[in-house]
Amino acid sequence: MPMDKQITRESQIRIDVGLNAAQLPVQIRWEADDQDTNGPVDCKAVLLSLFERESKETLRIDLWTQDMQIAEMDRLIFHTIRSLADTYLKASQHVDLAREFQAFAHYFGEKTGIINPPA
Repeated sequence: MPMDKQITRESQIRIDVGLNAAQLPVQIRWEADDQDTNGPVDCKAVLLSLFERESKETLRIDLWTQDMQIAEMDRLIFHTIRSLADTYLKASQHVDLAREFQAFAHYFGEKTGIINPPA
């Protein structure tokens, strides 16, 4: 096995979802072996995408609690789009497409009031 693919340690990430009687998320907590906090951390949403090696399919899990406000969802989506643009640039080096992602993130941020439009 090539040196760069040799596993030298493992780290686990755990997401616990508390559901109500209607099977809707009312509590989401996460923790990881390498996190700085002691124990699980409460959050209001999780967006998870997994790209399967063999099938080349993407599994998505999008969950949010009932108390997540629209303004909070706007902020989550804004930061997610910005992060996707950064990830895409880093992975692909497609500068023009990454800029388009960033431009849309900026547009979305302005339309949702997360960032102020230019004066």
